[in-house]
This record gives sequence, C-alpha cells and structure tokens, in this order.
Amino acid sequence: MSITTSRRLINLISLSGFFALIVLAVYFYYLGIFDDIQKLQDFVSQAVLFGPLLFILIQIIQVIVPVIPGGISLAAGVLLFGPISGFIYNYIGICLGSIILFWLGRQYGKPIVLRLVNEKTYNKYRHWLDNQKRFDRLFAIAIFLPIAPDDALCLMASLTQISFKKFTWIILFAKPASVFLYSLVLLYGGGHLIQFLL
Repeated sequence: MSITTSRRLINLISLSGFFALIVLAVYFYYLGIFDDIQKLQDFVSQAVLFGPLLFILIQIIQVIVPVIPGGISLAAGVLLFGPISGFIYNYIGICLGSIILFWLGRQYGKPIVLRLVNEKTYNKYRHWLDNQKRFDRLFAIAIFLPIAPDDALCLMASLTQISFKKFTWIILFAKPASVFLYSLVLLYGGGHLIQFLL
C-alpha cells in the first residue's frame, strides 16, 4: 500500500468516525439526554455494565461537537456515579475529547477549526497564536481555569507549533482542577465552592 493510499485511508476512517460521532450526538440530542439530567440518568442506568463507558462516550461527544452543552453532563457524572467515580469518568471523557479535537485540527487544519469554533471566539483568542511560548503559557492557564472555552482553545492549539506530547501533558495535568471546580459549581452553586476553598 502506497503512502498516499494509506493517508487517504486514515483520512477516510477518521472522517467516518467524526461523522459517526455527529450522528450519535444528534441521536442523543433527539432523545433529550443533553437537556435533562433525569433523562441522562435514565439512559445511562439502562446500561448497567456499560454505563461508565457510555457516559465517557457522551462526554467525548460533547467536547468534539460544540453545539452540545457540556455543563449538564459534568453535573450528571457526579450525580450518576458519585463524586469520585463521576469525577474520574468526567475527566477521562473530557481529556479524550480534547485530545481528539487537537488531532482533528492537526489533521485537517484551519478549515475544520473555523468550522467548529465560532468567529467571535476565534477572533478573541487569535492573537494568542502569534507567540508560541506565550501561547503555551496562556493555554495551560486557560485549561486550568474553569472559565475559558477549552474546546475552542484545543482546536486553536492545533494551529500552533505545540507538540502533541506537550499538549497532552497540559490537558492531563490542568484538566482535573477545572473539571472538579466546574462540577462543584454546577451541583452546589458558587457559595458552596467559596466555602470549600475557604
């Protein structure tokens, strides 16, 4: 098999997987599981053995397909599986989704980034791309904090010279804090978070 044929095959497989995720996301959205925690709980609880894997897949989808709100699924993870297991499943799904997003951006470049990141967000963070060292630092801080548009920044990171290894380490080490704090706020509100931090 030639290099060109292999590359085309890889592209076909990755695009097929991407579109399969979109179809699955539309199906989940049609079922209403992204809008209602109770529906998400019912859906996942039906798959007792595969519940955690199914939930992780849902988290991956909501990272890759940005039209799906991730807030409900973060809170649902803790409600469904408890604080420790819920945090772990949230973390795994979001990290995998972020890494897949970065890989897609590297594979298909600026066209897919502009298709998945809205113009306002892209223009807001575009100047970060001008300086690689500055970008790496700001990107790590943004991923650590639970207030930045992580999915958009992961895609924009793919347009820089950051290595796949460095990107992955930033995601793995910076995500736990933001996933934990964001889940806490969604479940209990800002007042509980302040009490926890104090």
